[in-house]
Amino acid sequence: MLWISFVNLHPYSIDMTKLSVNINKIATIRNARGGNMPDVLKAAIDCEIFGAQGITVHPRPDERHIRYADVDEIRPLIRTEFNIEGNPIPQFIDMVLRIKPHQVTLVPDAHDVLTSNAGWDTIKHKDFLKQVINRFREAGIRTSIFVDPVEEMVRHAADTGTDRIELYTEAYARNYPLDREAAIRPYIDAALIAQESGLGLNAGHDLDLNNLWYFSRLVPGLLEVSIGHALVSDALYLGLEKTIQLYLNQLK
Repeated sequence: MLWISFVNLHPYSIDMTKLSVNINKIATIRNARGGNMPDVLKAAIDCEIFGAQGITVHPRPDERHIRYADVDEIRPLIRTEFNIEGNPIPQFIDMVLRIKPHQVTLVPDAHDVLTSNAGWDTIKHKDFLKQVINRFREAGIRTSIFVDPVEEMVRHAADTGTDRIELYTEAYARNYPLDREAAIRPYIDAALIAQESGLGLNAGHDLDLNNLWYFSRLVPGLLEVSIGHALVSDALYLGLEKTIQLYLNQLK
């Protein structure tokens, strides 16, 4: 059985995987009507109060959800980890260096995509990533880069100087209902390579209450998951506090 063969790869420890709540979708609802309902700043604070161990935002140039002004206002309000995701264009780099979040996650999303849909080619873009990551590390900001669960991409990610990688989990979520053992295998392999390379490990994209427990139990060294769309969607039915607690329970 796969469970028996894999279980020793992920020994239980006192430290559970952290949950960082991506609040972009809350901003999307606000922007649909203008004004300030729902209040994105209050949502960030409440997520923290309800148990989230981090807050994630992903500002895009068109500001269709989180706005650059939101990022400035959120930073002094929260006490948990603040993670800013985005494509390292000059405007984004300047904002991160000014705000100094706990973590910056570099994502190669084009300006016209609905959501992030691929990890970095860490061979093709290695020199560029090195330059950007060096600037953030000099400022004392932990860096993570978004990568697909591909051995070659993970190995070359280590050469960029990044502290962590974030595994892009859309393929896992899509294939989980069909064959969860096959779906998770590339992620276990990628996680083991990350450990060998001295990289910390995050994960995110389409993780939800159906597939999170299995992923967090079998992927070794998983430090943090960033979840937004599914969590906010569940909160429409269950309420934000209860939903965050349910996600935290999946990680215990």
